[in-house]
Amino acid sequence: MSTNAKRPANLPSNAMPTDGYVLSVDGKLKTRYETSKEAETAASKLKDNFPTIKVAVYEATTRTYTSVNAVEK
Repeated sequence: MSTNAKRPANLPSNAMPTDGYVLSVDGKLKTRYETSKEAETAASKLKDNFPTIKVAVYEATTRTYTSVNAVEK
């Protein structure tokens, strides 16, 4: 792993983010990302590996959720 690579930040359980994009798993906010592309990529991978869980990307600035569906194979 590169020393320049920055890992996504995990949120404290009682914190509501004010910026960025956050991965929501079964209604719980988990990991914060700087860009929507990073968050959507992580959400898609998670949904592909675990299709029964509910995965969404929360956009903190607009306070909206975008559901992520599993890719059909």
